[in-house]
Amino acid sequence: MFRVTHTALRICPFCEATCGLTLTIEDGRVVGARGDQEDVFSAGYICPKGASFGELDNDPDRLTAPLVRRDGVLTEASWEEAFAAVDEGLSAVLREHGGTSVGVYVGNPNAHTVAGALYPPLIIRGLGTRQVFSASTLDQMPKHVALGLMFGSPVAFTVPDLDRTDYLVIIGANPLVSNGSLATAADFGGKLRALKRRGGRLVVIDPAHTRTAALADRHLAPRPGTDAALLFAVVQVLFDEDLVELGELADHITGLTEIRALADDFAPEAVAAYCGIDADDIRVLARELAAAPSAAVYGRMGTSTVEFGTVGSWLVDVVNVLTGNLDRPGGAMFPLSPVAPAPRGRRPGRGFLTGRWRSRVSGHPEALSELPVAALAEEIETPGDGQIKAMITIAGNPVLSAPDGDRLDRALAGVGFMVSVDPYLNETTRHADVILPPPPPSQSPHFDFALNNLAVRNNARYSPPALPLQDRPDEPEILSRIALVIYGIGHDGDPRSVDEQVIATTLAKESADAGSPVAGRPVEELTAMLADGPGYERRLDMMLRLGAYGDAFGARPDGLTLATLKSAPHGLDLGPLRPRLLDVLRTPSGLVELAPPQLLDDAGRLRDALSRPEERFVLIGRRHLRSNNSWMHNLPALSGGSNRCTLQMHPDDAAELGVSDTAVVKGPGGELVVPVEVTEDIRRGVLSLPHGWGHDRAGTGQRLAASHPGVNANQLNDGSVLDPLSGTAVLNGIPVVVGPAAERSGAPVS
Repeated sequence: MFRVTHTALRICPFCEATCGLTLTIEDGRVVGARGDQEDVFSAGYICPKGASFGELDNDPDRLTAPLVRRDGVLTEASWEEAFAAVDEGLSAVLREHGGTSVGVYVGNPNAHTVAGALYPPLIIRGLGTRQVFSASTLDQMPKHVALGLMFGSPVAFTVPDLDRTDYLVIIGANPLVSNGSLATAADFGGKLRALKRRGGRLVVIDPAHTRTAALADRHLAPRPGTDAALLFAVVQVLFDEDLVELGELADHITGLTEIRALADDFAPEAVAAYCGIDADDIRVLARELAAAPSAAVYGRMGTSTVEFGTVGSWLVDVVNVLTGNLDRPGGAMFPLSPVAPAPRGRRPGRGFLTGRWRSRVSGHPEALSELPVAALAEEIETPGDGQIKAMITIAGNPVLSAPDGDRLDRALAGVGFMVSVDPYLNETTRHADVILPPPPPSQSPHFDFALNNLAVRNNARYSPPALPLQDRPDEPEILSRIALVIYGIGHDGDPRSVDEQVIATTLAKESADAGSPVAGRPVEELTAMLADGPGYERRLDMMLRLGAYGDAFGARPDGLTLATLKSAPHGLDLGPLRPRLLDVLRTPSGLVELAPPQLLDDAGRLRDALSRPEERFVLIGRRHLRSNNSWMHNLPALSGGSNRCTLQMHPDDAAELGVSDTAVVKGPGGELVVPVEVTEDIRRGVLSLPHGWGHDRAGTGQRLAASHPGVNANQLNDGSVLDPLSGTAVLNGIPVVVGPAAERSGAPVS
């Protein structure tokens, strides 16, 4: 039988590494994927997730048609029927209760899609709701808040300059498994090995001896949740031993006096017992950081999703500042995305604030216009003015991702109307009245709007759809039609009008801005220059042209446009990271605010914690190379190997408790029975469960995942403990009790 085979290039959308892939397509179906050897960013690297592209693209459990609830049962419907059902259900809620009664949850995969970057903000703005929740308050919100308070912008991300640093400290991260997070770096492991080959040193700080720790020159294993105190001790040593060297930063820093005074309470000897790290080891770390020709500290989930997550995230960059390693080659630098606005010179900004409003029930302060996802259930359950009456979820599964999923599960069952944009019938979307599935990745475009702002080397790459749509709308159209309903136009309006309105509004603003590269030019002229094509491509072309590398709509003929990008299918290398602090700063003072009052105040809470008694057992999360949070558990190619939901425990703890194969774990939110993996790769007193499992609820459509469901680690967490500055749920360092599963009905576990 004759088969038609060809290849297509594609950026992988499955994690933050953004590797280039070469897809093999046979008779209109992806049958294989390998690394693109010519990709300017990844140079052929591929991980098991990327290699499984075809399997995920063709997953038989992936929804291909909408589901609409009829007589209480989700049944397949036409797209017209589904959009009409959204219009009817959502419009009824809007008429009776207004847009402020609609909650919106945006999940992690939105960071990996064109539609997820461009359209949810329009939906939220149209509703006028403050009931906005996302995976950010289960992940990186502490970093956003710390950056906002220090630099005036919550998206002024610092990333380690991996290709040039001489000394790298990784704290609370396992990039050899996660592939990097808030530091977009294809082949992170390869970059660490290159660091060592050129004579550099790697220090890993993590309670577990991870795959990344195994590569390190030194591994420090602190008690979970104590990263902030450890970093404060490093700061104290830098001041105490006159090791502070600001270099070219000296004229751009304020707050040195305040932070030096505060650090006096965190000498290594004062934090050693609390952290479980010898004072001498802390001093050596501080001295080596100061002595290195260049150095960078990089912190992630283990530093972020803890009680002092914002303080810890702040101190990561405080150390980078004090050692003179902020904004210089080999240190912690600011990427420059191709869609970031063109630099307009140093100018003070309005700064950054949190708590501009508070949640209705518990009074949690907003951060980055979001409320803590841990508060979502109570906002649905609690009657009164502002109660959530309808939900829109976009590519998210908070029933598994958020604390106390059982409670959220029950709450969602009581929502008046719910629409979900998601490819799967999962633990969250099973409550929807309408599910609108986007097409598979092969039929979708790809550009990294978010992740280019985190790349360790500047680049630009675009993947048009590798395969045509098959009589279905793409995700931009799906979200645009929801927006049309919200704006009162109706689902049958022209979805192209959504993009054209954004273009007209943006260009009018740019034309009126004296600092814009298109200041004073007619909007009609600029609009006519945009690429022909779908609305999302026209918006991307606009953003590229207005960006730092753009052609400024013809004013810089050699500048970047979408046409230029399409002519470079393996991408464009835009060079190594460059110093750009003055372009980034948006604080009212125009300086790096090293000692924001909110952080100084919370540091007092940290100081008080130093005297707390140590918990016998605490629970931390764990990353898997073969999955991404709650999805990819439905693919045969990724279901084996180390991708198992087990409770890791030190052998001495297991022997003391009499635990062998199975344990019962109890936390503030409930209890779980889970298989035990005894390993010396974890500190005594620490237990580890991976995040995102628990596929055992009825009414879902992921058959393989349901056949090996694992347990939901977040069910041990009642969501009552949050980082107060960011509203982020404390997911690591949770006190638990543990014992043999056989004792469930007998004596209490210890």
